[in-house]
Amino acid sequence: MSILEKEPVKRVEKYLKEYDSNLNITLLNSSARTALEAAASLNCEVGAIIKSLLFKSENTFILCLIAGDKKGSLNKIKKILNIKDLSMASADEVKEITGYTIGGVSPVGHLKEIEIYIDNSLERFENLYAAAGHPNCVFKINYLNLQKITQGLIKEISE
Repeated sequence: MSILEKEPVKRVEKYLKEYDSNLNITLLNSSARTALEAAASLNCEVGAIIKSLLFKSENTFILCLIAGDKKGSLNKIKKILNIKDLSMASADEVKEITGYTIGGVSPVGHLKEIEIYIDNSLERFENLYAAAGHPNCVFKINYLNLQKITQGLIKEISE
């Protein structure tokens, strides 16, 4: 079975095509498991890579979409949510909630509904690249369409 036929990749593709038939998944010859690897594979700035980071509080999960050259700020996210306890979700939790393994977590097509925050620093780039269900799969999207397809809230959540 080719990578493009794997269930998580097909789930992303279905979601993308329902939103815009022009959105396509690109299969890379090299890994895009990290923002640095993805930027090297795509020959773009690291900041144009969308990192999909799942955080958890005592009773909820939040997916934060952050520029590849930034770090998610626990303090900023805690202030927005008005909570004291927030941490990165475990690999098992990421798989359970999103349906993706770390390194291939897409901003769309999750198994469970989750609130999504989009870091405002992503606005700097004309084109953004996000994981598409597998470490070798990405899709290109612009900032406005990223907002629309994810229904994400724009927040300052990086440092």
